[in-house]
Amino acid sequence: MSRLREAAQATAVGVSALAAAAYLTAFRPRSQVFGSFPYGAKTEERVVALSFDDGPNEPYTSRLLDTLDKYDVKATFFQVGRCAQRFPSCTRRVVQSGHVLGNHSYSHSFSSYLKQPRQEIEINLSQDVFYSITGLTPALYRPPWLCHWPWLLRSLQHHDLQVVSGTFAHPLEIIQPAAAKLTDSAVKLTRPGTILIFHDGQEARGGPREQTVAAIGPLIDRLRDCGYRFTTVDQLLGISAYAS
Repeated sequence: MSRLREAAQATAVGVSALAAAAYLTAFRPRSQVFGSFPYGAKTEERVVALSFDDGPNEPYTSRLLDTLDKYDVKATFFQVGRCAQRFPSCTRRVVQSGHVLGNHSYSHSFSSYLKQPRQEIEINLSQDVFYSITGLTPALYRPPWLCHWPWLLRSLQHHDLQVVSGTFAHPLEIIQPAAAKLTDSAVKLTRPGTILIFHDGQEARGGPREQTVAAIGPLIDRLRDCGYRFTTVDQLLGISAYAS
């Protein structure tokens, strides 16, 4: 029995190791194992791109837009199609205010990766939603949880979509630690060419984002004091924001 127990334990350890390896290669923001997954730009210029995932989520996305307008900063919003259907006027405002609209799937559902690993339905549905609301078809795609399996990368390439990663502004930002902690973390992580990832929603459910909203103004002030200017993801990477 002891040998059977040892074999079972060894198998469990092996499975855990494989799961950890799969995570590190397919979900890490900077993993390039399966193909190009841009997380920033190689530059010595002090330039940074702010990006926001999981919106629109009212009233928080509008409050972010108010702050960005006040500071005359343009950002990139990777939105969820289902959320855009819920708040179409907010999605239109993103574009009308000169920010960039990116695709962040239709439903932000992890089970969709299991049911349709190539994500064709998620891609098509969300692109149709964004076009119907804004008249524009995003050319930038940030997959939920930054999952970039090789078959998903091939699907995005087939749809002429550029996959985009970034640097999480704070490892726990999604659960909303104090705004000052978010600002401090984002400042420490910023380097020339960084794409910072914040969340103005939570998956497709929405939820309170007061701390993220409160962190952005002080972050802009502090990075400007350090000599940084702000740009959008497409301009930082030198690629198109929308399909022609």
